[in-house]
Amino acid sequence: MANTVVTEFIEKLTGLENEIRLLQDDRKELIDEYKEKIDMKALMAAIRIVKIKNRLGPSEGECETYLSEIENLHI
Repeated sequence: MANTVVTEFIEKLTGLENEIRLLQDDRKELIDEYKEKIDMKALMAAIRIVKIKNRLGPSEGECETYLSEIENLHI
């Protein structure tokens, strides 16, 4: 019984890992396709910023205040 469960788990895990690898390859191909048309470094930074802002929720306004202050320090 335990061997069957372990085998089933390993098979499912391996399948998921293969799917993740395929998605990572697709992501890389998509980025390669658009890297001549878009500043990817800036776009990826913008995406990270938006994700962070979404996680902040109501604290976003306070974060914007801190960002302005820090940007004025030119660090």
